[in-house]
Amino acid sequence: MNPAISIIVPVYNLEPYLEKCLDSILAQTFTGFEVIVVNDGSKDSSGVICDKYAKKDSRVKVIHKLYGGVSSARNIGIQEAKGEYIGFVDGDDYIEEKMYETLYQLCQETESDIAICKLGREIDGELINESIDKIYIKELDNQEAMYELFKGNLYRFSLCNKLFKRICFKNICFPDGRIHEDLSTTYKLFSNSCKASYINYIGYIYVKQKNSILTSKYYKERLDAFIGWDEILTFMNKNYPQLANEFIATFTYGCIDNIYAILYQVSGKREKFGYVYVIKKYIRKYYKEIIKNSKLSLKCKLLITIVHFNIRLFFLSHQIKNIIPIREVFNFR
Repeated sequence: MNPAISIIVPVYNLEPYLEKCLDSILAQTFTGFEVIVVNDGSKDSSGVICDKYAKKDSRVKVIHKLYGGVSSARNIGIQEAKGEYIGFVDGDDYIEEKMYETLYQLCQETESDIAICKLGREIDGELINESIDKIYIKELDNQEAMYELFKGNLYRFSLCNKLFKRICFKNICFPDGRIHEDLSTTYKLFSNSCKASYINYIGYIYVKQKNSILTSKYYKERLDAFIGWDEILTFMNKNYPQLANEFIATFTYGCIDNIYAILYQVSGKREKFGYVYVIKKYIRKYYKEIIKNSKLSLKCKLLITIVHFNIRLFFLSHQIKNIIPIREVFNFR
């Protein structure tokens, strides 16, 4: 008998975190699942740990492959999956013991193709989750679910706090050779669904080390997000034009987010200019839609206009951070 859920775990050099991740999956109160662990060419002992868990629990299947990136690992996992539903857990995170029971039950009871829970966060071993006084559920049709994906009050593009019916993956795969694979894929999965349901239960714990946050630097591959955004805007303008206010605004916030990250995290002037120039090309393509967007403030449009017409003016402007306070644009994930 095939499992109800296939849980795909891509692994690359995650030796310090992997056991906690796999233990949290195997401790689930819902037991009708398989775990497909894809060891993506790890150079540490991650592969040995994977094999140890496969021997310990027959629900664990391990695939060893040459390094190809997260998208490659997930695509192989999907190909091997036998479950009616598919979920994803990153090998350096962990999940609460009732997460998949909650999401599977939500799909069944609401006849949804996608079930979504809240993301929790752990920084340096400390949970920083908000307290939840009362559990509530929201059911959304296709358009409502897509609207919320971009609005972001309940959820965003992250795959790992969601459970997808297998049909959502019809003719869809993750983009090989790019990062920001969630951004480039999740909207397509929502488009393939008829209904989604959200519960404000915190089931997935995203783990971050404080030191890695403070020392993180902007790097060229992060601009892959704009390849994804170009695909998103083309798709959404064709299939969901009525949601333009939301998806154009979210794209614009993403531009501003990246521009500020480049401004403060990239030291070389030529490199800094080159990165912003890449963003400028996408701003130019959608500039008219940005300026017409009623959701965006005049301050946002002013910054976008400066970058659109003259990047050098942007860098030479008097303390650009005063044009749009960072707190106004760093309010989404």
